[in-house]
Amino acid sequence: MDNLNVNIYADGAVLDDMLSAYESGFVSGFTTNPSLMKKAGVTDYVAFAKDVVEKIPDLPLSFEVFADDFETMEKEAEKIHSFGKNVFIKIPITNTKGESSIPLIKKLEDKGYSLNVTAILTIKQVEETVAALNPNVENIVSVFAGRIADTGRDPIPYMKQAVDICKTKKGANLLWASSRELFNVYEADRLGVDIITCTPEIITKLKKVGKPLEQVSLDTVKGFNTDIKTLGYTILNNEETSKTVSR
Repeated sequence: MDNLNVNIYADGAVLDDMLSAYESGFVSGFTTNPSLMKKAGVTDYVAFAKDVVEKIPDLPLSFEVFADDFETMEKEAEKIHSFGKNVFIKIPITNTKGESSIPLIKKLEDKGYSLNVTAILTIKQVEETVAALNPNVENIVSVFAGRIADTGRDPIPYMKQAVDICKTKKGANLLWASSRELFNVYEADRLGVDIITCTPEIITKLKKVGKPLEQVSLDTVKGFNTDIKTLGYTILNNEETSKTVSR
């Protein structure tokens, strides 16, 4: 873990999980999105966001706009920006109609806002996003490597190109989004990706990095054994068990 250059961001919207990750020292920032908030049962977005900023005042925090039209998105971005100096505004690369968010991104960049441009899956989207960014502002370019892989495509070539594109613009930080397993952290680090988002489950696994495989094998068998006892399954009946013991 000490040899990794990639920054690990926690992805989620359960405040207790976020604070646990914050206190662990493993993470360098946090991201949220509407789907994660829905899953976490967040009912008041603004109250939740302000609570997070109050409890985590010194690490980057990404909060996403909810609107689907760009005029309302801009107003929401204004409000999210007011939450704190460590806040990044998440803007999806398109709305649900497939209309590009690039004009809005340029407007917000002219205001000096830090953005996290999200839901990016193509190299063209990376190029357009980076071209629109303000080099005097810290921004995040979130490429959904996990979702690329979900389509049967190897995400590595996409991320390699994205690394090169982001390097052309000061302040353009590439983020590997939708990670699926712990090894994605090492893949992102090897490619020179700036940030990777990890679920609470992956962050928990990070604490086990370097554990001897023999111990992992033994722990696995112990886990199977615990589940067997809990389920109460049997293969042999009492008579068959008695015969085996008597031998």
